[in-house]
Amino acid sequence: MPAPAIRGLGILSGEAKSSSESTPAKSANWGSAGAISGPPHTEGLKKETVDKTPEILALSRPDRPGDRFRRATRECLLALAAVDAMLEDGKASREAIAGERTAMLYVTAAAYGASNRAFIERKGGVMHFAYTAPAVVPAEVAIEFGVAGPYGILIGGAPATLRAIEQANRLLEAGTCDRALVLAVEIFEECADLYARHRRSYRWPLVETAACLWLERGAGAISFESARGGRQVTGAAGPGERFAAAPLADLREWRARGTAGPVELSGRWRGEQARLHWSMEKSHARGSAA
Repeated sequence: MPAPAIRGLGILSGEAKSSSESTPAKSANWGSAGAISGPPHTEGLKKETVDKTPEILALSRPDRPGDRFRRATRECLLALAAVDAMLEDGKASREAIAGERTAMLYVTAAAYGASNRAFIERKGGVMHFAYTAPAVVPAEVAIEFGVAGPYGILIGGAPATLRAIEQANRLLEAGTCDRALVLAVEIFEECADLYARHRRSYRWPLVETAACLWLERGAGAISFESARGGRQVTGAAGPGERFAAAPLADLREWRARGTAGPVELSGRWRGEQARLHWSMEKSHARGSAA
């Protein structure tokens, strides 16, 4: 199948700040309206468990003007900031992605856990039930940027994101849309104690990441494959776990290296191993800003 072209890629990462990242890493004190205030949850854990709580490279809550964002969740605000970073990378205004010809696919494995916990525990502030649904993140992006085309939500890790890229390309090739956004957000700090209880299931540290990829029709070829089982693959973006955001972080690293030739993105989640082989003639669509 013909491959899509990258028009823009925005990444916010809990790693040390680099020139391509918009938000510095910090241990987030994530108190705000609509969120629990205080350090990561450790109540009810044995001291030895607390002492072994894995490192989380957290993203701070972005500031965004406007009263309607006062109760927005951290994952929603990070998604908006990732789209801002994508537009900056693509040297485009927000009008460029507005309208019915822009599709959006949102992927996450864990971002909605924070809002669900806040709603259940009811500590410090009021979390509205609507904000507990994964759909609230792409909804906020659609409202803020005027995205009104086809959309979908995929729940899962890295394979789900690779599948989202492949599905976005199918929408482009079918003429269903002129551009497609693949959005992934993963946050961990609000549920740090839950991850600590199952620390052997993940690679550490947990790296909070918000990323948005803008695709348009391009040249080259792309192929997606998935199978159950197989060995664990460590992404190019370094040690740590990013869940669904990992393939977009790996794609950022590939672009930064300026490597000629195709890129192969891979990931594993709950026993599924997926690969996306992507050969493109240019990193930007024909006629777009370089």
